Amino acid sequence: MDENASGGDSDDIDWNTDDELEIASYGLPSCSSLTVNDGETIAGSTEASSSAGSSSSKMIDHFVGMGFSEEVVAKAIQENGEQNTDLILEALLKYSASSCASSSKSKLIDHFVGMGFSVDMVAKAIQENGEENTDSILETLLTYSALGQSPQAEQHINSDQNSPELDGSFLDGFSDTDSFEGEEITNPDPDKEEKLVSLASMGYSVQEASIAMERCGPNTSIAELTDFICAAQMAKAADALLAEIEDKPRPKPSNGYHKHKKRRMLDYEKPPIDEPIRLPNPMIGFGVPSNPDVIVHRSLPEAAAGPPYFYYENVALAPKGVWDTISRFLYDVEPEFVDSKYFCAAARKRGYVHNLPIKNRHHLVPLPPQNIYEALPLSRKWWPSWDTRSHLNCLQTCIASAKLTERIRKALEECDGEPEPPHHVQKFVMDECRKWNLVWVGRNKLAPLEPDEVEMLLGFPKNHTRGGGISRTDRYKSLGNSFQVDTVAYHLSVLKEMYPDGINVLSLFSGIGGAEVALHRLGVRMKNVVSVDISEVNRNIVRSWWEQTNQKGTLIDFADVQQLDANRIEQMINAFGGFDLVIGGSPCNNLAGSNRHSRDGLEGKDSSLFYDYFRILDLVKNMMQRN
Repeated sequence: MDENASGGDSDDIDWNTDDELEIASYGLPSCSSLTVNDGETIAGSTEASSSAGSSSSKMIDHFVGMGFSEEVVAKAIQENGEQNTDLILEALLKYSASSCASSSKSKLIDHFVGMGFSVDMVAKAIQENGEENTDSILETLLTYSALGQSPQAEQHINSDQNSPELDGSFLDGFSDTDSFEGEEITNPDPDKEEKLVSLASMGYSVQEASIAMERCGPNTSIAELTDFICAAQMAKAADALLAEIEDKPRPKPSNGYHKHKKRRMLDYEKPPIDEPIRLPNPMIGFGVPSNPDVIVHRSLPEAAAGPPYFYYENVALAPKGVWDTISRFLYDVEPEFVDSKYFCAAARKRGYVHNLPIKNRHHLVPLPPQNIYEALPLSRKWWPSWDTRSHLNCLQTCIASAKLTERIRKALEECDGEPEPPHHVQKFVMDECRKWNLVWVGRNKLAPLEPDEVEMLLGFPKNHTRGGGISRTDRYKSLGNSFQVDTVAYHLSVLKEMYPDGINVLSLFSGIGGAEVALHRLGVRMKNVVSVDISEVNRNIVRSWWEQTNQKGTLIDFADVQQLDANRIEQMINAFGGFDLVIGGSPCNNLAGSNRHSRDGLEGKDSSLFYDYFRILDLVKNMMQRN
């Protein structure tokens, strides 16, 4: 509403603009030319009519000046009379509210129609969920799409009319996770049209989705398509990032910190790479237990030679240029990309940059379960033949809701009289199973993994995360952000013969102690461990595990990597005689493909902590070389 419409200065407003004069004169001719049969003009009637018209015109002008349309004002005056301006204003406000609601609904329908859903489908979803909860509307639309049905035909799936599957939107549920980032899906993906709709519903343009499908091929999964699109979006940003890094001042040396560098950490003059580092297929790195001799020797740059040895981990499917940057910072060492499905029953695609030897590596004994049936034998009784999964996807930091599993159960029960559910029901169920790692626990019953099952799949001892005295939610979160112990142990196994008397470990971003558990299971004695993690929950878990396993060494923990400055690192090096291994994986929040809100690469708020890993590692290397 116009601020001056009812203000104290309203008398100073010139109401007689050209537009208003035109409006005021529009209805007057019938009054000014009024005559009787004898042709004599009725002057009194003309004057009275003119006066009434003038009054009505001023009132119309008054309300039009407040922002209402002339037609709406005229309607309100007709319904309420000219005398009661309060009733007129009240009627105008009701008209305005109704019009805004209608306009808002129309825009909402246009928004979802633009994603590729039909008008009828969108209208039905809005009717079921209301206009306010767009997350519920989108969830309902995706359910319709997954079932391949129109809303009118949907008889066996009951959409929730009150709230989405999770608190907050589906995508928000992944804001701090590296899960569902493109892990392998064994069954064929939906056809092109369904993929386009899915990508559009995630906020990508049709053009981006079409290009991604053309470049990646028809059998590419939705998750891999999102990573391709995000990588393309990051291309220009990567070029700008290199320019920004070039202008940033380098840290000043402190306490004699190796002032004369023998090498240049970043070749800023090198032109940006046009394509991201290509991930190997199969993703077996330099070798896995089932195929150990892929590469048995590699040449490391002179600056990367250990000791100290270093080991850095993060998600494999990062935005364009991320792994190139990580490699260049970490002494130009080539990343080793490995999928943990070659070590256990769950996929987990990761990149590792390290300077460890790669010859004579060995796996942990006993071997962990290698597929779903070995890992979860009780579920096999209920596993339908049309669920052909042999491995779970990447283990997440959150789980599916009870509402979702109940919805799936009802959908399957509607098909009980048939040999197996129709294809569109199977597709709906399998999409949710792959997304949330649901497992069969009864007839038509699916459930998320229990925390102890996640611990087993990741190689941790049973009840490892109960040691922190934390909730189930926190247990899932801590586990979802951890190492896969068997995979990491395979890479670290070479340390056992190299350090028979034990090692000193600097564990950055320790999480729940995946590195420490791997070394313990390998039989490598840890003399001193400096563990750094921002989460008090995680620090309590590591401390509890350390005490329960009767470790003989010393555990020192810090809350923040930024607490480790040159002075403190030098004190610890002097006290321990140096560090043999610097291990860690900085947060992947801004790297994971599932994060559509802040996938900012290494410049993101959390993932930029990678530079602290490099800073600390470089301090340790140079101080130990100097000593």
